[in-house]
Amino acid sequence: MSPKSPRKSRLSKLDGKNKRIRRISAQNVEERRIPTEQDIVELTLKRLHILGKQRFGVFPYSEHFDRWAATVETVLAEFISNPSIGVDDEFVVGCKMTLDRVNVKLGEIRCREASVGQEISKLSDYKNQLQQIDNEFFSRLSIVRGQNNSKIRRLNQSISKLKEKQDKIIKTKSGFFHRVSKKERERREALIVEQIISKQTELEVTMLDLKYMLKMLQEGFDKCRDPIFEEIKISQKRVDALETDSSLEERWFACEALIDELNLFLQRKSQLK
Repeated sequence: MSPKSPRKSRLSKLDGKNKRIRRISAQNVEERRIPTEQDIVELTLKRLHILGKQRFGVFPYSEHFDRWAATVETVLAEFISNPSIGVDDEFVVGCKMTLDRVNVKLGEIRCREASVGQEISKLSDYKNQLQQIDNEFFSRLSIVRGQNNSKIRRLNQSISKLKEKQDKIIKTKSGFFHRVSKKERERREALIVEQIISKQTELEVTMLDLKYMLKMLQEGFDKCRDPIFEEIKISQKRVDALETDSSLEERWFACEALIDELNLFLQRKSQLK
């Protein structure tokens, strides 16, 4: 195959360069195309939908309110100022009322969020009070149980020793007790039995006293603890509510109201044509 002539090669390069120029020119024309009224309407509706669903990342959410409101106003200003739209006074007034309304709501939420520090401080105080009540309860509980357990332990030991003596009297048939009369052995055994019964009675009373003291201690603890615990639950709910972005619903309603105003304006405009 014969090599291409220099002239054909230059023509081929020139043709490729012309195609690139035409393609770039077509792109520039496309970029310079003036947006139609429909383009502007669709873009504005899309931006309002996005702003209505916008979520703020972390608390305090009120730090984002001014930026969000400014963005909404910018979207409306760009729509209103576009010469191909020609908005009427009714649309402007309706949008202003919606913006005023949502700004009032956001201001109320901002004030509520500002009180979260006080609510958290109050919650912390309640928790400290509850901890003090718990500490005092368990301290007193330990003392009461310690004192009574020591007494119960001594009584059980006394009863065990008396029973050992009783067994010794019963089982012994020789030695010292063998020389003691039957009547004396019975007297001594009866005395030990009486002592055992007395100690067992004292043990039962001690255990009943312990049960009663523990009950009274628990009732006193609950009486002090329950109101504080209820305040903690109420305060925690308030903190949780304050740390939830309650502005999302208000902002969504505002953007939907602005979208309705825009659609109503378009209906009025179409009726005039």
